[in-house]
Amino acid sequence: MTADLTQADLSTRLVGELRGNGFCILHERASATVHALASDLDPVFAETPFCEGDFYGRRTKRFGSLLRRSRHVADLVLDPVILSAVEAILGPGCERMQLNLAQAIEIHPGEVRQFPHRDQDMWRGADGTQEYLVNILWPLTSFTKENGATQIFPESQGVTGMAKEDPGPPIYAECEPGAAICFLGSTAHGAGANRSKNVRRGVLVSYSLGWLKPYENLWLTYPPDVARHFPPELAALAGCAQHRPNLGNYEGQCPSILLQGEPSGPIGAVDALRPDQADAVADFAATERSGR
Repeated sequence: MTADLTQADLSTRLVGELRGNGFCILHERASATVHALASDLDPVFAETPFCEGDFYGRRTKRFGSLLRRSRHVADLVLDPVILSAVEAILGPGCERMQLNLAQAIEIHPGEVRQFPHRDQDMWRGADGTQEYLVNILWPLTSFTKENGATQIFPESQGVTGMAKEDPGPPIYAECEPGAAICFLGSTAHGAGANRSKNVRRGVLVSYSLGWLKPYENLWLTYPPDVARHFPPELAALAGCAQHRPNLGNYEGQCPSILLQGEPSGPIGAVDALRPDQADAVADFAATERSGR
């Protein structure tokens, strides 16, 4: 998919591709940002040990907390085309979405193909009727079949796709740095085997329904003294917002109050309900107080 469209049109087409095929590649989406980010992460990759375990990969390096490691990550997380598309897909299932993770991945020569999986399987719910998350994989190096480009199984998403006994043959998400590989949480995928002589690097940013427990513990990764330096929209995505009704509150209030510092004393709880809930509760309370 090219960028020769308005942002609204590009977002609409992205939603259509995700719903229809389970994935989409936006080419030349953020080349300058990704180049700067790659430079910032170089020393972190060098210091990070290999993973342990056959799922993470024994010749693979991974680390998170990316919003703390480079200012350029925020530009990827807040990409307007992608945010709009993700909101369209996740919006029917939640009051607000959240950041699920921001993770850097480096696959070394000799790594085997990753176990094909669906990220939505982290949570056990109705399979495919509601998307739980959307993944955006930003290559930091060229992604090729030889160096372990992500394998994606087209049309393996949603109720119909997840019901297939055989998801069919995968495609290799081959592209250059600056592209955005987008795929749904219900889309089967897995990292390819690296048969080249070079590492394959990428950054995975994913968004999930705001009432789910995220993969990355946002409140430890980006505590208030870190999140208060983020733009408000980013701070909310990174956990400093409650999800109506009253989920993720701090002393009965939205945790965003901590972005201004610790309260000087005890604070009172404040309802945070959806409009339909607020109306029902208000009507009930009014009847009770009237004595009828």
